[in-house]
Amino acid sequence: MTHTIGIDVGTGAVKAVLFKVEGDDTKMLAKRAEKIRKRDPYKLAEEIMNNVLEEAGLGVDDMHYIATTGEGETLEFHTGHFYSMTTHAKGAIYLDPEVRSVLDVGSLHGRAIRIDERGKVLEYRMTSQCASGTGQFLENIARYLGITSEEIGELSQQADDPEVVSSICAVLAETDVINMVSRSISAPNILKGIHISMAQRLLKLLRATKVMDGAVLLTGGLALDGGLIAAMVEGVADPKAKINVEVKNHPDSIYAGAIGAALWGAFRYEKLAEIAALKQAS
Repeated sequence: MTHTIGIDVGTGAVKAVLFKVEGDDTKMLAKRAEKIRKRDPYKLAEEIMNNVLEEAGLGVDDMHYIATTGEGETLEFHTGHFYSMTTHAKGAIYLDPEVRSVLDVGSLHGRAIRIDERGKVLEYRMTSQCASGTGQFLENIARYLGITSEEIGELSQQADDPEVVSSICAVLAETDVINMVSRSISAPNILKGIHISMAQRLLKLLRATKVMDGAVLLTGGLALDGGLIAAMVEGVADPKAKINVEVKNHPDSIYAGAIGAALWGAFRYEKLAEIAALKQAS
């Protein structure tokens, strides 16, 4: 039996999960996510780790492996670090074994990943950090419109005449939004237009990774954004999209990176233990 923690230090939030692994049986014992806001992400990561340990009734000494991903490589207490693309792929397969592609939509980028049935990365593409199709951009727009991040998805789905944002650059896109407000475009129509623009770019990323069909799982901070999901579904239904994927998410989609880190950590620990046992036997 192996106990392992996965910690995903993102740009906008820190997520942690604690797993018990026995052979092919994996069980999540605790999870926690916190937005960073103006806090030190590394201190927050340690705090969240202690939270999941307390929830599971375990201590640091009970952990066989503490795995990090994202920006967590410099955490002093970690055992090993895994690249975020591979952790999101592994986490996606754990959450939904049927998916063969992943759309990781975070605070500063969007990333399309084509995977096999084991969660191995076959190909990927990602947006630039200045792109308007990101979580940070949406949060900035929400503040300008005087709404909370939690209201974005619901308001977007109330749109009746969306105004699509064409600018790829976040700065120029924010200027577009300011102009829309001056023309009395409603918040729902602005938000839906942004979601449509984001969906078009994400579908383009999927096509670039040679994903044309099958199930795609959204992960990252915007995975549970109902407005983005709706825009993705509408985008797929458009014959011009030339892609036939089933857009899915999961209640734990935001934990995909942390989940993948924990599972890769358990795998690495077991392999190292096997090698040590062989050396001792010889």
